Amino acid sequence: MTTQTIDIEALRAMPVTQEPFPYLIVPHFVRAEAVDKIEADYPDVKVPGSVPLPSLQYGPAFDQFMRDIRGPEMTAVIAEKFAMDLKDRPTTVTVRGQCRASDGQIHTDSKTKLVTVLIYMNGKWEQPGGRLRLLRSPDNLNDAFAEVPPVQGTLLAFRNQPNAWHGHESFEGPRRAIQLNWVLNQGVVAREQMRHRLSAFVKRIFA
Repeated sequence: MTTQTIDIEALRAMPVTQEPFPYLIVPHFVRAEAVDKIEADYPDVKVPGSVPLPSLQYGPAFDQFMRDIRGPEMTAVIAEKFAMDLKDRPTTVTVRGQCRASDGQIHTDSKTKLVTVLIYMNGKWEQPGGRLRLLRSPDNLNDAFAEVPPVQGTLLAFRNQPNAWHGHESFEGPRRAIQLNWVLNQGVVAREQMRHRLSAFVKRIFA
C-alpha cells in the first residue's frame, strides 16, 4: 500500500536512537508533491495552543494527510520502531497554528500517551526560537542532545517515558505543528478532546 501524502518508506528506513530515550527524526516525511495542497487545506487555527482535530475544518488534502498518518501502515511502522504493541491503541491528533511567547516550557508528555509524533509544516525556519530540543534534564534548555527546526514536512517521533524531556526557546507567531499520539484507551481520547476544547474556548474569550 502506498500512502498518498507521506513517505512511509523513509520512516521505515530511519533507525531509532535509543539513548537517553528512544526517538527518530525524518526530514521530508511529507511528500514534496503533497506539501502545497496540504498547506492550502491546513485548518485556520487562530488561537495558540493545541486544538483537537474533530473541532477543526479543513480541506480534502489535509483530510487525506490525517488519514495517512492514522492509518494501519503508519501504526505498524511506529509499533515496530518502538517495540510496542499499538494495534488496538486509539490515537489523538491535535493541531497548532500559533505559538505564544510562553509556549515551549520544558516538559514530558502525559503518562497516558505511549508514543508522540510531531509533524511540522512551516516552510523554512530561520528563527532562533521555536526549535524543539530533546533534553537530558528537566531544567536546562541548553542541555540538549538533538534539535528539530519545525521546517516543512519534518517528523519527530519518540517513545514517551519519564525522562523524555523536551522544550524550545521562546517564539511568538505562526508555527504549524500536528501532534499524533497513541494513547492508553478510548477514555483518554475523550478526556483529551474535552480538555483541549475547553482550553481553546477560554483562549478565544481572552484573546
